Amino acid sequence: MATIATGFLAVWQWDRAHEAGGSFQNLGYALQWPLFGVFTIFLWIRLMRMEGNRHLGEGEPETAAAATHEGSVGDAETAPATRRKRPLVPPPAAPVDAEEDPELAAYNQYLAALNETDRRAS
Repeated sequence: MATIATGFLAVWQWDRAHEAGGSFQNLGYALQWPLFGVFTIFLWIRLMRMEGNRHLGEGEPETAAAATHEGSVGDAETAPATRRKRPLVPPPAAPVDAEEDPELAAYNQYLAALNETDRRAS
């Protein structure tokens, strides 16, 4: 439906571009509307593929499906590799000593103090 609508809009803008009051802006729109129509077809194909892949994944054992919904870290790693290749939250960085980088160490101490103040206020 959206592709047909963009086709009609392209023809309308093309006609407007060739009228006495038409401009290059109308011509540009006449060329853009077909691109929007192609994009709707692309999205439709993409959604159909995603739906097909979802139906293929319904045959998985229930333990893998339950592990993804429980939210525990240990069980989520046993889920199929197609779901997520890396964790949602990156691991914490190694602490920095004042000898290695004094500015970064001072900044980290400042952030820790702000965090502690915020925790006390809550």
